[in-house]
Amino acid sequence: MYAVIELGGRQWKVEPGTQLDVNRLPSDVGATQTVERVLITHDGSAFQVGRPYVEGARVVCEVLAHRQGPKVISYHFRRRENWRKTVGHRQRLTRLLVKDIVLPGGAVTAAGETAQAASAVAKNPAKTIPAPKAQAATRPRTKPV
Repeated sequence: MYAVIELGGRQWKVEPGTQLDVNRLPSDVGATQTVERVLITHDGSAFQVGRPYVEGARVVCEVLAHRQGPKVISYHFRRRENWRKTVGHRQRLTRLLVKDIVLPGGAVTAAGETAQAASAVAKNPAKTIPAPKAQAATRPRTKPV
């Protein structure tokens, strides 16, 4: 189960339990952030592609912390002029934890199964998993003479 979301000008592939570092959001630590710009969803059997977004789908995240990214040094130099300029920058980030992915048909919990799928398995406990396909026999390789 996964979804592709658009957040902070970037696209992220997320699953329940994924942690993201996105550009700073104006939410408090511990608050819930809902992302409704869901581009693609996949629940294990069905694949939905939005035009441009999947209707009714959303990703619920929790704000874990506000932090800063790694320091980036920008150094400018002009030869023969004794001119140098050094500037440092640290991007302000928000760390998010993906709690669940809500699809138009039902919610997905952190365990990764929909409520519909859990009820279907409970109704049909004798569901069998097909055996993997046998690989075709390969010929022994002969070296050219």
